[in-house]
Amino acid sequence: MADLSWFQHFPSLDEETLRAIRLAIDGSFRGFTREHGEMMERLFYPLRDFLLASEHLLTQSPWPLVMAGIAAVSWLASRSWRIVLVAMLALFWVGMFGMWQDLMKTLSMIFVATVVAIVVGVPIGIWMSYSNRVQKVISPALDVMQTLPSFVYLIPVLMLLGIGRVPGLIAVVIYAIPPVIRFTNLGIRMVSSELLEAADAYGSARWQKMIQVQLPLALPTIMAGVNQTIMLALSMVVVASMIGVQGLGQPVLRAITNQYFAMGLFNGLAIVVIAILFDRLSQAYGQRLQKHREMSHG
Repeated sequence: MADLSWFQHFPSLDEETLRAIRLAIDGSFRGFTREHGEMMERLFYPLRDFLLASEHLLTQSPWPLVMAGIAAVSWLASRSWRIVLVAMLALFWVGMFGMWQDLMKTLSMIFVATVVAIVVGVPIGIWMSYSNRVQKVISPALDVMQTLPSFVYLIPVLMLLGIGRVPGLIAVVIYAIPPVIRFTNLGIRMVSSELLEAADAYGSARWQKMIQVQLPLALPTIMAGVNQTIMLALSMVVVASMIGVQGLGQPVLRAITNQYFAMGLFNGLAIVVIAILFDRLSQAYGQRLQKHREMSHG
């Protein structure tokens, strides 16, 4: 009788080969870490200082001053007193449950991660919009970044930089940056060719077209990408707390470890409140930009 064992067991590499492949990859990365780890840490010192300054500003400032600042930002973004009132009530609710300091640390982390994502992601999106070849190379990388489990990002960052705020911040940025890149590329490509031809007719240089025509018109779309980046960054807060990121994620992690239902519920709801707040503000700002764009074209 014919041997049908191959039909029941999927053909795979033997254990020795798999072990050799894993050891080769781990050994190469450890070698890179030993050789360049210190240099990489120094490279991220400005990012660390930016994060610490932001956190110090929010945690050490008097809470009424912080509330007033957030109210002002909410008003400038939305021009809606209703949204400002909801934002103040949401922050007051979180603070009343003793989570003010953790809330401020999380806000500083999300703020810095969003700024870094915009500073890095927008130029990459612009580059993609100029070249179909670049888009074909970067798009698969973004697909991988968006589908790779969030825990996987912690491994190389942890091995390279150790435990702390900066490694967690880098992991958050890597996880959250793809929407900014994608929406910047999409927004610039959506600018009508007639407007670009008109800019050419006026003798605009390439950089002038980008700054004066394409980016302003693409801004509502880019803001939609920023909105998605903020949401992804918030979803990464609990995971990043495993490698030292302080804020609302650490109590949730403690609650999971020790089975504290109330602690996990309150801090989880606080993260949800912040997510809704950021979502409403960024959406309101994007809608204002869209209306301004439609009026300027009308």
